Amino acid sequence: MTADANRHVSPWRLAGWGTAAALILLPLIAMRFTDEVAWTASDFVFAILLIGGVGIAYELVVGMTGNAAYRATVAVALLTGFLIVWSNLAVGIIGDEGNPANLAFFGILAIAITGAFLARLRPEGMARALFATAFAQLLVSAVALIAHMDLPVGIAIFFVGMWLVSGLLFRAAARSDFMRR
Repeated sequence: MTADANRHVSPWRLAGWGTAAALILLPLIAMRFTDEVAWTASDFVFAILLIGGVGIAYELVVGMTGNAAYRATVAVALLTGFLIVWSNLAVGIIGDEGNPANLAFFGILAIAITGAFLARLRPEGMARALFATAFAQLLVSAVALIAHMDLPVGIAIFFVGMWLVSGLLFRAAARSDFMRR
C-alpha cells in the first residue's frame, strides 16, 4: 500500500473491522479458559461468513454516499438483521433454536432484503421497506405472544423498534441531499 492509500483509511472503518475480528476471536480465547464455550470449526466458519458478510454489505452500500443518516440507518438495519440471525440460530428467539416458529424470523428478513432490492437501496424505498419489515416483525411477535409461544416481550419490542428506527433514519436520509454528499 502506498502512503496515499493509507491516508484514506477511516478510523471508523478500522474500528468496525477490528470489532468484527474481535467478535470472531472472542470465542476462541474463551475456549482456552472455560468448557462452557465449545465452538466447532463450522461455528467459526459461520461466524466469519455472517460477520464478514455484514461488514462487506456495509462497505458496499455506504460507498454510495457520504450521507450520515443513510450510513447510520444501513448500520442499524444490518445490525438488526445480524442479531436476528445470530440469536435465532444460537438459542432461538421463540423457545429454543429448534422451534419451527423461529423460521418466521427468516421470512421477516426476506421482506427486508426483497424491499432493499426493489428500492434499489434508495432511501425513500428503503424507508417503506423497513416500515413493512417492522410491521411484519410486529405481526409475527403478536401471533407468538397471543399463542403463548415463549417469545420474550422485550425481544419483540426491541426488534420492532430497531426496524422502526431504521425506517425513520431512511426517511431522514431521503429528505436530505442523499446522493450529492
